[in-house]
Amino acid sequence: MPYAQCPMPNAPCPMPNSQPRELTMIIYECKLTLHDNVFFATREMGILYETEKYLHNWALSFAFFEAEYIPKPYRLKGAIAQKPSYLDASQEQNLLHLNQAGIYVFPALPVVWSYQVNTFKAAQVAYYGKSVQFGGDGAKRNYPINYGRAKELAVGSRYKTYIIASADVIIPHWVRLGKWSAKVQVETTKITEWKERSGQYISKHPLNPLDLPPSSRLLLYNRIVMPPVSLVSQAQLTGDYWELPDKTCLPAGVSYGAGTDIITA
Repeated sequence: MPYAQCPMPNAPCPMPNSQPRELTMIIYECKLTLHDNVFFATREMGILYETEKYLHNWALSFAFFEAEYIPKPYRLKGAIAQKPSYLDASQEQNLLHLNQAGIYVFPALPVVWSYQVNTFKAAQVAYYGKSVQFGGDGAKRNYPINYGRAKELAVGSRYKTYIIASADVIIPHWVRLGKWSAKVQVETTKITEWKERSGQYISKHPLNPLDLPPSSRLLLYNRIVMPPVSLVSQAQLTGDYWELPDKTCLPAGVSYGAGTDIITA
């Protein structure tokens, strides 16, 4: 590639694209601290309901921006109440509103975490279902169906995630997360220096493969099996990416449903 023309005869000639460019994207680093136990049933094994140590980015997106950017319906009933609407443009409450606002939330990486196992017992309602003796006639399982054990993320666990936005956004200091609407503290720092690169790289931060742009290609990864969409960690990719000051690499061009078909009707 030829050198750029020098403005003055004795001035050094800069290489093309060596001039600093105005950043068109804002990156926030968010540190999360659990002030309540966080529970969501990632895996159900008999009477044990286990919570994955990673926090899904779709759940975090609703926690951060519901009501502010994502509409919150007054009431849901019928079939739509039982149907997920994450990427369903025909439903009022979906993540595509954040695409229009130029906002994306990455999954959260556990920094320090621990678990607490709690036993719960559900009351049996006479008009809903009759009690069945454990091990007796009519029992469909070989264990009681009205109690279980929940493996929850314990208070004090800490996480780190990133939020990208096309303009300044207000990130709440407290959010609610999980089945129990657990209280989570959020400390936000704006990252002012980062580099745009392209090529092969390794992202140590967890990613959602459905949100990767078509220009990015997953080569190697560890799969994190969890609903509603499995995540990947320690992924090796090719494509455009951002390199942060701590050498964390994040794929560029991510958006909700970028790697899948969006439901429009």
